[in-house]
Amino acid sequence: MGRVEGKVVLITGAARGQGRSHAVRLAQEGAHIIASDICEEVGSTHYSLATSKDLEETRRLVEKEGGKILTFGADVRELDQMEALVAAGLEEFGQIDVVIANAGIGSLGRSWELTEKQWRDMIDVNLTGAWHTIRAAVPHMIDANRGGSIIFTNSVAGTLGRPNMSHYAASKHGLVGLMRSLANELAPYFIRVNSIHPGNVDTDMVQNNTGRRLLLPDVENPSREEFAAAATELSVIPVPWVDSIDISNAVLWLASDEARYVTGATLPVDAGAAIKA
Repeated sequence: MGRVEGKVVLITGAARGQGRSHAVRLAQEGAHIIASDICEEVGSTHYSLATSKDLEETRRLVEKEGGKILTFGADVRELDQMEALVAAGLEEFGQIDVVIANAGIGSLGRSWELTEKQWRDMIDVNLTGAWHTIRAAVPHMIDANRGGSIIFTNSVAGTLGRPNMSHYAASKHGLVGLMRSLANELAPYFIRVNSIHPGNVDTDMVQNNTGRRLLLPDVENPSREEFAAAATELSVIPVPWVDSIDISNAVLWLASDEARYVTGATLPVDAGAAIKA
């Protein structure tokens, strides 16, 4: 029997990267998946966002593992779209046991040089979008009286300052406050709330020319190998990044009954990046 057998898991930002990995990993352990993504560009990121084709690939991979999945195009910035997502998931599966608020974007720039759009998009997606997700799902979880687990995808930037990423760090610091407040509010309903804090993860948000040049500003087109050498210096364990599956295994634990008394935690999966001296 799987570790999340029969649980219904809602995942935002599930078309690729960490979100897709979470969907596949939890399906392997018996979960049914509600997978959403915006599947269009926001317009202020330094890399291209996922597409509807990517979301269909997530569907294929989950079904390959024998899992049941509902895919849904939704923008976390719009509360009505998140409410429609939750309604569709409840109609399909009848319940929601786990919410993984994973949708997020990244962009770069010094604080005083960011455009207003960069700032607003970052806060609207990473922080307000996470609140929209729980605002839509939590009332149904409370009414069901089944308990549950809410997991926020955060970052080392949620506990540390990061140059050229102040808007990103602000959104992630805010997410910690939201998580801890929810953990207190939802504890009487046996709904646990936690966040996971990766360092660099081998995804499109990190593996792009702009992201690589943040560490190698004097190299016009840094290779993956050059970036790896520079990124290894950021963590205690000498690796340049972690893989999405490393985050997914932590998500699986927090989603499962193995973590039934874990709430309000900021769990680092960062190869020690947050404690680098």
